[in-house]
Parts: sequence; C-alpha cells; structure tokens
Amino acid sequence: MWADGNAVAFAGLSSQNPGVITIANAVFGSNPPISPDVLTKAFQVDKNVVKYLQKHPLQDFCVAINDTKNGVFVNGKFCKDPKLANANDFFFKGLNKPGNTSNAVGSRVTQVNVQQILGLNTLGVSLARIDFAPKGLNPPHIHPRASEILVVEEGTLYVGFVTSNTENRLFTKLLKKGDVFVFPIGLIHFQLNVGDGNAVAFAGLSSQNPGVITIANAVFGSNPPISPDVLTKAFQVDNNV
Repeated sequence: MWADGNAVAFAGLSSQNPGVITIANAVFGSNPPISPDVLTKAFQVDKNVVKYLQKHPLQDFCVAINDTKNGVFVNGKFCKDPKLANANDFFFKGLNKPGNTSNAVGSRVTQVNVQQILGLNTLGVSLARIDFAPKGLNPPHIHPRASEILVVEEGTLYVGFVTSNTENRLFTKLLKKGDVFVFPIGLIHFQLNVGDGNAVAFAGLSSQNPGVITIANAVFGSNPPISPDVLTKAFQVDNNV
C-alpha cells in the first residue's frame, strides 16, 4: 500500500502567512508546560463547550452539490450533508499528466478548482498546472477573485504583471526551476516559455473558483462583439485593424 521511495507534493494555501501549529508539539511541548489537570480533561468536555469555542468556518467543510432539495446554499454552491461526504469529495487524480499544448498559444492550463474537487467549496483555495510548449505563452489574463502564487517545475519562464491605472507599472522576472512568483489579485499577468524545451509550472490560487478573463479573448472575441467604434478609440488604431 505504501511506497518506499521519496515523494514530492505541492500545496496552495489561502493566506500569504498561513502559520502552522503542530498539535503534539503545541499541546505536549508548550513553554511553560500546560497543566496536567488541563490535559487530562482536555478531551472530556461537553459538546456544547466545543461548539461554543469553534470559530469561522462554521463547519469543517461544505462539499458542493447541485441538489437543491438536500443542500444548503453557501457562497456559490449547495452543501452536501456532511454525513454523506467521503474522501473522493476531496480528491483529484491526474495532475502529473502533461496538458495538450497543441494550440495557437502553445500552453494548456489544467485547473483543479471547485468544479474538479467539490470539497474545495468555501475553502478559498485551488490549484492549477500550466504546461508550455517551446515559446508557448499563457497570454495576459486576470483572476477576478484570486491572487496567484506560481512555482516553476521545469523550464524557464518570463513572467510579469501590470499594476492598475494610472501607473500601469510592469513587474517582470525570469524564473527557472524552483523559482516562485506572486501575481496580485485582479491584475493582468502572463507567463512565457523562453526556453528551447517544454516548461511546467504549478499555481496556487486564493479562491476555490478564481475565474479567468483572457484579455484578448474578452476584448476582441466577446459575444456579441464590442463595437468597432469603441475598439478603435480605445486602442487608437484604424477601423480596418
């Protein structure tokens, strides 16, 4: 059942400073020590006391469902009865498989959000794998509901983001394997594979449903199309362009 070799995992967390508390160390290794009287009775308190001490979130999880009869609507999705939840509600398989980059931009984003893992609902975190062909581009886009932290697993990426009006400052960096870069919420950003081989990156996002707006698609491919009068004035180009 268990493998004998090394293992590697990536985790996205919904805070820039999530902190960590190791239970055994905190409870049994505090300085000064917690009173033995406290520890001996710690796990024999009344259930009402435990509920009173609980903080946000108000429940352990909210596995998303579409059944309006047997669910409670919470932040975009209905919650499955917690008693019916199982491990598969928190599981996704296949992020080790490369995405198909045979397209116009030469990149493919494999998302792992609330649509793929129903248990992510209300947890404020999701993940993505981004595959790049040589010279492939993840074109300028924004995530309206999430900041993003990106780590390069393979290859060399030229990445950047642009600040809001009126400065429109461009922040860029050349990233190699193991390098990490952050894209603030709602700002236009991009990643370009500048290497001769394929590239792979993983991204953690601070929403279970971060959304994505690809600038070129939204502006020039909207349905119905934006009026040419608007576009020609906005980009200061000829109507034929």
